[in-house]
Amino acid sequence: MKCRHCKNNLEYIFLDLGHTPPANAYLSKDELQKPELTFPLRIYVCDSCWLVQTEDYLKPEDLFCDDYAYFSSTSKTWLEHAHQYSEMIKTRLSLSKNDFIIEIASNDGYLLKNFVAMGIPCLGIEPTESTARVSEKNNIPVLQEFFGLKTANYLATKDKCADLICGNNVYAHVPDINNFTQGLSIVLKKNGTINLEFPHLMRLIEKNQFDTVYHEHFSYLSLTTVCGIFSKANLRIYDVEELYTHGGSLRVYGCHKNDSNKDTNQSVFNMLEKEKYSGLLDLNLYKNFQKKINKIKNDFLMFLIDQKRTEKSVVAYGAAAKGNTLLNYAGIKSDLIQFICDAAPSKQGYFLPGSHIPIISPDKLSKKKPDWIVILPWNISSEIIEQQKHLLSQGGKFVTVVPELKIYS
Repeated sequence: MKCRHCKNNLEYIFLDLGHTPPANAYLSKDELQKPELTFPLRIYVCDSCWLVQTEDYLKPEDLFCDDYAYFSSTSKTWLEHAHQYSEMIKTRLSLSKNDFIIEIASNDGYLLKNFVAMGIPCLGIEPTESTARVSEKNNIPVLQEFFGLKTANYLATKDKCADLICGNNVYAHVPDINNFTQGLSIVLKKNGTINLEFPHLMRLIEKNQFDTVYHEHFSYLSLTTVCGIFSKANLRIYDVEELYTHGGSLRVYGCHKNDSNKDTNQSVFNMLEKEKYSGLLDLNLYKNFQKKINKIKNDFLMFLIDQKRTEKSVVAYGAAAKGNTLLNYAGIKSDLIQFICDAAPSKQGYFLPGSHIPIISPDKLSKKKPDWIVILPWNISSEIIEQQKHLLSQGGKFVTVVPELKIYS
């Protein structure tokens, strides 16, 4: 396999999580009786451009299908993040009704609804029918397509170039990252800005966040690598911010390479230096990661087995993709975790891929009175504990697994 960006031969494995089904391929009861496809989940690092990337096995259409079950609006924390961003960027870029915003991977309209309320024209680009349909019901214009050069050229011919292009947690999901980035260049106005948010590879390694690895994430990104990808598409990163979201993310600000109105902020140079100092340009950092995550997996398994031996009940909360990576790598089934609760109606009544653990409504937790509740989406653990704090008074305890086993009581 060659690097998706620079075409260098890939020789070095960063992480091998065995064979797993796609992380969002939830199963109906009938589908439990059928064979389930699994694919290698193996991650390489390119020693030329330092792009960390999955081994090729799946097409994006196989991952982001019409009944895609992830809806961004399920999380109050994420809705608040989107609201704060929309207020900030409106002020920073002086956006008005005379401007035009495009969001790529607009999901259910969780972000664009804020700009609609402000009276700023916008367009969502979203390939999955289930989420796009929700956006349209909220009067948000949606183009149901995967974004790339073809879509960008179509929009340019329709005079739909943007003053602001947003992309929250989509850049890592792109199989052809060069094609996608060139599309950004085409559909961006002369003095426009690109905002992309993505989990930061440096934080993934630092905090052992191996459960954020799954087939839908084709790339694991550093600012160093993104600067190189942007440069190849005649774009430039002129500012960067560190975010708390998803265990540590970056928000980059991009523009056309020759945009004389935007000087490159010192924050960019500082982050590039920080990444180099942390070892992101050193193969040894990547070679030593597997044994760290094996310890996390083994500690979690021992915890569950101990609870089984002492007849303590264990359930989980949050049917998130990261949870599926953890459960499937550890080989955990419903004998160790009885069920999982999730607030999204689109997931309730289904079963997790691979582990086949049933998904039920959180409303049933009080009646079950579990001894332990494993929070799989650790990035919103405080939100979940606050919502379900009544379980503590019933004797329940919360647990997170990444970056290490932690008990909340």
